[in-house]
Amino acid sequence: MPSPIRRHLRALALAATACLMLPAAQAQSPAWPQRPVRLVVPYGPGSSPDVMARILAERLTPRLGQPVLVENRAGAGGNVGTGAVAKAAPDGHTLVISTNGPLVNNTVLYSRLPYDPFRELAPVVLAGGQANVCAVRADAGIGSMKELVAAMRARPGGFNFSSIGVGSLSHLGVELLKVRTGSFAVHIPYPSSPAAITAVLQGDVQFSCVPAVAVMPQVRAGRLKALAVSTGARSALMPEVPTLKEAGFPDVEAVAWMAILAPAGTPAEVIGRLNREINAVLALPDVRERMHSQYMEPIGGSPEQLARFMQDELRVWTPIIRRSGATIE
Repeated sequence: MPSPIRRHLRALALAATACLMLPAAQAQSPAWPQRPVRLVVPYGPGSSPDVMARILAERLTPRLGQPVLVENRAGAGGNVGTGAVAKAAPDGHTLVISTNGPLVNNTVLYSRLPYDPFRELAPVVLAGGQANVCAVRADAGIGSMKELVAAMRARPGGFNFSSIGVGSLSHLGVELLKVRTGSFAVHIPYPSSPAAITAVLQGDVQFSCVPAVAVMPQVRAGRLKALAVSTGARSALMPEVPTLKEAGFPDVEAVAWMAILAPAGTPAEVIGRLNREINAVLALPDVRERMHSQYMEPIGGSPEQLARFMQDELRVWTPIIRRSGATIE
């Protein structure tokens, strides 16, 4: 049986396809945008949200008639940039492309989050998803996830792992693995997936489970060994990498996703226009090809579907986070 996460992503993808068949202009667009639109990325350059933001911004600019400018505002596991947009003017000129952590998981992890993603942000569209890939250095002498877990158990103080931030799937997926296997490793957060992988390559940490876009080029170059993907089924974009279930850990699964949101109170007409334009861009063959080249799957869909998806993710991950004992004051 497919997991709740995979079933939901599949349903959203099917619904998005139906949305894209609708006429391009169902309502009269407001006098917007009146100036450049900022698309805030709450992670560093080269991160998966940054890559996706730049692909979308390039094609949205001519469709909106104003430049779409990508702005990196990294910090606090994505909370800094996401929170800044939550507090921005709701005029449609400031958006965020954020992820699982700042939009869902951090509401459970943090005792006091400085913004409420469910109240202070308006969903626009679920832009895409991707697998995390667990990897070690090619010369680490570890050839499988079972070997990695066995080594972690044998040397409980000898392993660190990097992530793209506290509360990210690259963090919580490993926390879930630790809970399920009784193993131990110290979490070291970094501002982006390239930085997290650089830490593995330099030997600062022993492994990482981060988005494939940062991992697979190093695997192809022979510098890293890919041990498993975090999704329930093998990715068609890297079919040679086994799933965690195939590696012997059936109860560990995580899908990293990226969504675009605006400040709450942004006019419905602006949200609707943004949703139609982004869905149209996501359907373009060259955009899909570019995303696939970065190991990303475009999704799309309506604002309402994104709102429901975020609530479903909250229900899925809240008990997992609480069982892991991970908290941030």
